[in-house]
Amino acid sequence: MVGKPIELIEHALPPVAAGAITAAAKKGLEAAMQVALRTLQRDPYAGSQAMHKILATASGAAGGAFGLATLPIELPISTIIILRSIMDIAKSEGEDLNDPEAMLSCMQVFAMGGRASSDDASESGYLAVRGALAKSVTSAARFVTDHGVTKEGGPALVRFIAQVASRFGFVVTEKAAAQAIPIIGAVSGAVINYAFIAHFQGVARGHFTVRRLERAYGKDIVEAEYKRLCQGN
Repeated sequence: MVGKPIELIEHALPPVAAGAITAAAKKGLEAAMQVALRTLQRDPYAGSQAMHKILATASGAAGGAFGLATLPIELPISTIIILRSIMDIAKSEGEDLNDPEAMLSCMQVFAMGGRASSDDASESGYLAVRGALAKSVTSAARFVTDHGVTKEGGPALVRFIAQVASRFGFVVTEKAAAQAIPIIGAVSGAVINYAFIAHFQGVARGHFTVRRLERAYGKDIVEAEYKRLCQGN
């Protein structure tokens, strides 16, 4: 009942609004990236998953109350909160967040699990996204290792963010459409942000569980078993 009008609003968004949403998505990821890189310089943050949900819900309600106008402010805040939650899940699955590759894998979660037909539990979804980003993750991690945390991101980091943003933007467009109408958007913004963070928490749990299994048994064995299970479904 709620979804249908949201879909209609989404299709009716003017090009200017769509451009603003894309820009806000990229800005949110860039802000999250800065948080991730700064975390490499100190002990990784650990927090409560429930508290992350509360904070994300509150930011969605505040942003939704004023419609699309506040998206450039609200989305970076929501994205950082979600990243903190993803980092906490990564740590619980044995990731060393002082390792640039592990930290960038937290950012990688934002590119996974959209609503496109290819984003189901199949090789063409999860494994394909990981494969497409693998080279960018390696290059960006090497840049951070060689140059440390710098204010100006190198080409490798810029390229990585652009790849993640191209997929994250699809999810953000649906979220923004639900918050497009002020006042009504306050309620939908809170609900959508709760679903938003819960979704990425689930994606992160699956992603870092797979990485933990890969460390224990080897990537080839885990990938073969993953494909076998997908074919069985």
